[in-house]
Amino acid sequence: MEKNIVVIEGDGIGPEVTRQSVKVLNAIAEQFGHSFHYKYCLMGADAIDKTGSPLPDETIEACLNSDAILFGAIGHPKYDNDPSAKVRPEQGLLKLRKSLQLFANIRPVTTYPSLHHLSPLKTKNIEGVDFVIFRELTGGIYFGKKEVNEENTRASDDCVYTREEIERVSHLAFRSAQQRRKKLTLVDKANVLETSRLWRKVVQEMAGQYPDVAVDFLFVDNAAMQIILNPKQFDVILTENMFGDIISDEASVISGSLGLLPSASVGNGSALFEPIHGSYPQATGKDIANPLGSILSSAMLLDYIGLTKEAALVREAVEWTLQNGFVTKDIDSINFYFTSTIGELICDYVANRIPDGVNQHNIELRKSTII
Repeated sequence: MEKNIVVIEGDGIGPEVTRQSVKVLNAIAEQFGHSFHYKYCLMGADAIDKTGSPLPDETIEACLNSDAILFGAIGHPKYDNDPSAKVRPEQGLLKLRKSLQLFANIRPVTTYPSLHHLSPLKTKNIEGVDFVIFRELTGGIYFGKKEVNEENTRASDDCVYTREEIERVSHLAFRSAQQRRKKLTLVDKANVLETSRLWRKVVQEMAGQYPDVAVDFLFVDNAAMQIILNPKQFDVILTENMFGDIISDEASVISGSLGLLPSASVGNGSALFEPIHGSYPQATGKDIANPLGSILSSAMLLDYIGLTKEAALVREAVEWTLQNGFVTKDIDSINFYFTSTIGELICDYVANRIPDGVNQHNIELRKSTII
């Protein structure tokens, strides 16, 4: 298989973790006889510094003509600490979502037995947790009309949804539920908001098209509580843009590290794959960031282009590193391995270069040279 992949390394630790994903994709290509062609593009603070724009037209054009996009992270303290900045890194990501019509963000939430001790929840509550959040990504309050009066004493943000916007992401969520445990939960605030009442009406009508999927409904405040009390109850969660932003971040801490979770943003054309963590500027250039969220995002990319066997191998390699204690500083602050080392180990696993009986003492100087 031959595919064109746009790589946007972004800001902070984005370049470091994304480079490990590219290494893993190259290892997959070599092992299975594929050809991946990469085009590197700018977005975010890096793009502002180099071009004055958070999303240059060249990046949009390249993404529109790609098979998939691998993205690192976005954001920089000089913009985070300046709320008056007119041009901001995040504007690039919002514009890219709109330009590519990336209307659905898909975020799987999984736990790993070897890391249960890091979760803020009790082990008995997180064993077997495996659900996925479908968040509508291009509508709602983030994209509604925004107004502030001249005196800066009154502000408003419109939240608008159409039936079409709700239906297209809901179809994806229903189809995912059909391939999983056949349960879909709509998270809304239908007791207060007209947009939520429209969401609930549309999903109720659509449920008849998917008779094998059980559908239930939770108000967002109750859903936030249930994700902590009993996350095992969920299979597929479907929700609007702002609610999805909030509860997906809440759910992300269940695994024990923000560095572990991937995501995909899909739409009518190409699709974008990125780890959920931010740019983590404090770790930039130190080779200590966790690359697994990015590497697992590359596994979602492989699934998207139809290489499910290859994606499964990447996930198997990630589990192997965690089970054997090859982890980064966010997971073990004393016995940790470098970002690049984890990438090399996963490449070695993909290439079947891991000997039997390997242990941590065989990794010399935290490099992946196995002796």
